Amino acid sequence: MKRYLPGRLIHRYAATFCLACLMAWLGTPPMAHGQEAPVAPTLQSRDDAWWTGPMMANSAETLPQGHMLLEPYLYDVMSHGSDSFGSRTYVNYGLADRFTVGIIPVFGYNRVSGQPNSDGVQTGDITLQAQFRLRQFHEGSWLPTVAIQLQETLPTGKYDQLGNRPANGLGTGAYTTTIGINSQTYLWLPNGRILRVRLNVSASFSSSTDVQGVSVYGTDANFRGHARPGNNVFGDASLEYSLTRRWVLALDVIYNHNSSTHVSGQEYANGDPFPPDQSLGSHSNRYIGFAPAVEYNWSPNIGLLLGVRVIPSGNRTPSSITPAIALNYVH
Repeated sequence: MKRYLPGRLIHRYAATFCLACLMAWLGTPPMAHGQEAPVAPTLQSRDDAWWTGPMMANSAETLPQGHMLLEPYLYDVMSHGSDSFGSRTYVNYGLADRFTVGIIPVFGYNRVSGQPNSDGVQTGDITLQAQFRLRQFHEGSWLPTVAIQLQETLPTGKYDQLGNRPANGLGTGAYTTTIGINSQTYLWLPNGRILRVRLNVSASFSSSTDVQGVSVYGTDANFRGHARPGNNVFGDASLEYSLTRRWVLALDVIYNHNSSTHVSGQEYANGDPFPPDQSLGSHSNRYIGFAPAVEYNWSPNIGLLLGVRVIPSGNRTPSSITPAIALNYVH
């Protein structure tokens, strides 16, 4: 059985990463007695900094008209007794210089201890998205790049009538609308290197859906009713430190709050003509997580990310560790 990181070790990893960034920031050693004052470092140009992007925070930029971004992720959400292997691919197209549209297909495979695994790779819910840039960052100004993002998640994944394989459930059965604000700016540190900063917030609202039989909502084979996923609030603050032209250190700090999921219906069993009402569902939960990552960029247009999202347990949220790899390509 896997062993998972305790909370104090999780925080130690985050502290170690921040300390590495601080040491890189401070850069030069202290001046010895009698030495001349060091020359002020040359400020790194933005053309000299290549980025892939952090693991979690979306960019506030939009693609130039006619250009495309392709970014596939492969990951494994590891929690107690289960592994959720998945792929999530961002496909974006610059419809206009300030307006980008895209699609996010999701595929996955669940492996569960003591229960049947998925019987093959499953399709998850597909997300359509659009982003409009409100303003652009300019050097010498403290104002960041800001964009508004709209997403609509379509219920294309299995979620009910799962029979004896609940692990096949990768969807919610509900339409989910997400509205978000993305922002991005650049800071020049005392050693002249660039620190790219993103701050994103979003809120999601889901419709209700019919539920029959075994489902992702914990219902059994005799259940008939309805479910409505709870509303969601998400925030992400990310830092990316340009260590060299090609190498970047990144860190996301995320906050997530899910409202209660409501499930109601009846159990049709034993030929009962008047089955009793059932009230199921889940309570609200929230968590704060961390996602350190390393980026390597072969050019301004292609780069690789290796990272891990860590969510400590608490507030009705089980702990999980999610290693991920992503390839970012812009054409």
